[in-house]
Amino acid sequence: MDSFTPWIEKYRPKNLSEVIGHEDITKRLQALVETKNIPHLLLVGPPGCGKTTSILAMAYELFGESFSECFLELNASDERGIDVVRKKMKDFARTIPLARTPFKIIFLDEADNLTSDAQQALRRTMEKYASNTRFILSANYSSRIIEPIQSRCAVFRFSRLSDDEIKKIAVVISKGEGLTIEEDGLNSVVYVSEGDARKAINCLQGAAAISKKITEKEIYKISSRARPKEVSEMIETAMKGKFTTARNLLDKLMIDYGMNGEDVINQVYREIIQLNLPDEKKVRIIDKIGEYDFRMIEGAQERIQLEALLAQLSIL
Repeated sequence: MDSFTPWIEKYRPKNLSEVIGHEDITKRLQALVETKNIPHLLLVGPPGCGKTTSILAMAYELFGESFSECFLELNASDERGIDVVRKKMKDFARTIPLARTPFKIIFLDEADNLTSDAQQALRRTMEKYASNTRFILSANYSSRIIEPIQSRCAVFRFSRLSDDEIKKIAVVISKGEGLTIEEDGLNSVVYVSEGDARKAINCLQGAAAISKKITEKEIYKISSRARPKEVSEMIETAMKGKFTTARNLLDKLMIDYGMNGEDVINQVYREIIQLNLPDEKKVRIIDKIGEYDFRMIEGAQERIQLEALLAQLSIL
C-alpha cells in the first residue's frame, strides 16, 4: 500500500473481532450480525473512540463483496441540509438490496451536525424504508439529536479508550510498519492522545516520518506538546515565587514546541491535578486556570494571560 496512505485507513479492522476496546459493544454488534436482525442504531461518544470503525467492521462482515452496493456512508458535517435526506438517502433506500442480507445500511457519521429540518425529515424516512434499509447514526453529543430519532434507535454509548487499549493500537501499528517504539514513546502516545485513537495513530505516523525509532521526543515534537515534567517544572518554579525563571520556562515551551496558549493552559491543568498539593490549593489554582482560559477564548492576548496565570501561581 502507498506509504502516504493514512494509517487510520490502512489499519482499520475488517471484522469486529479485530476492533480494540469496547468489548461489550462489539459483542452486542457481533450478535446482531450473526442473527442479521439489526435495528436502527445511534452510536454516541467522544471523537476517536471507535464508533465509525465498529460500524465499518460490522458492515464488512454483513455484506462482504457486496459492501459498496449495500452500504452508504455520509458525513453530516459536509452534507447537513434537508436535500441530503430528500435526495441521496431516499434514492439509496428505495432500491432493493442485492446481497444475501435482506437490508442495506445508511451510515450517517457526525449526525449531530445535521440541521433541525434535516433531522425532522429523517424521522419519516427511517420509518418509510425500514423494511429494506437500516439507518445508523454516530454523534459526539446525543443532546443534539432530536428525541424522536433517539427513540427510533438502539443507543450504544462509547467511552474514551483506556491507556492499555491505546498502547495495544500503537504496538500493532508499530509492528506492522517495522518501527521500534520505546516505553517512553508508548507513554507519550498515551499522554498526547487522551483516549483518542485517531490522535494516537496520527502522532505515530508523523513521528515515523522522522525516525523509525519512536521516542517521547519525536511524539511530543510532532504533536506540539511539552513533556509533562517540563510543564510541572514551570508550575513548581512559579509556586516557589520565582516568576522570572517560570516565565523563561514558558518561553522555552512555546518556542521549542510551537505551543499556543490553549495548548499550554490545557497541559497546566492536567499537571495541576497530578501534583502533590492539598485539595484546597488545587481548587484555588483550577479556579484561576478556568478564569484565564475563558479570557483567552474571549480574545484576550494569550501571552499576557499565561504570564498573569504564572503571577497568580507565584502569589498562591
